[in-house]
Amino acid sequence: MIAQNLKALRRQRNLTQAQFAEALGLKRSLVGAYEEGRAEPKLSTLVAFARFFDLTVDQFVTLDLSAGRPAAAAASEGPRVLAITVDRADGDENIELVPLRAAAGYLNGHADPEFVAELPRFRLPLAAVRDGSHRAFEISGDSMLPLQSGTVVVGRYLTDPARDVRDGAPCVVVAGNEGIVFKRIYRAGKKNGQAQLELRSDNPAYEPYTIPAADVRELWEARAYLSTAFPPAPEGAETPAGAALSPVEMTAILRDLQREMRALKAK
Repeated sequence: MIAQNLKALRRQRNLTQAQFAEALGLKRSLVGAYEEGRAEPKLSTLVAFARFFDLTVDQFVTLDLSAGRPAAAAASEGPRVLAITVDRADGDENIELVPLRAAAGYLNGHADPEFVAELPRFRLPLAAVRDGSHRAFEISGDSMLPLQSGTVVVGRYLTDPARDVRDGAPCVVVAGNEGIVFKRIYRAGKKNGQAQLELRSDNPAYEPYTIPAADVRELWEARAYLSTAFPPAPEGAETPAGAALSPVEMTAILRDLQREMRALKAK
């Protein structure tokens, strides 16, 4: 079933052979040979394939997945095991950091202890990060202003995203189709029998959207953040001449301009 499943699952993700090969660090020609049955992947490659598609190796090589991921496969996986690192001196868990340059690799290697062990790690003497397992992610973009791009968000691991998440909680979401994003999470009922989660941005310029809870590989509820960008001076305080507007002020001005443009067009 290896060749058939590999081709079917890759197409279900809307990936070309070249894109899939790049994601896993393989040659495109080798992926083609696997899909055509001209070559058989070694065990380590099979493990990488299974992790990429959120399956066990047994499911990947024995089940017919050409019609999609069967419910039986998802039900048989059981609880996911979180890969962590611990401090050699006292045995306490570290906080691993996922910088932007490692974000793409983390989607495939988040469950690989060897990959996680290569991430930078640190400790924080804060009560907020002592309960449970924590990980830090460098965020990008302006969807969660006033937190700016480059801010490091420290999150606590949630074992069951659909059950454990609090409505409105800011979370780092690791999902197959979304990548790594930082959003506020809300339960959004069910669709086709599957629990849904709504992802909202604090920046009103971004529209909310929903994803199946089953697509979430990891969910980390934000407990702290580290940033080198300080908040702007309070309203009424003296501001140096020529000082740049804050991202929040820029967004507000752009939204006012959009409203004025729509009003002018309506006239």
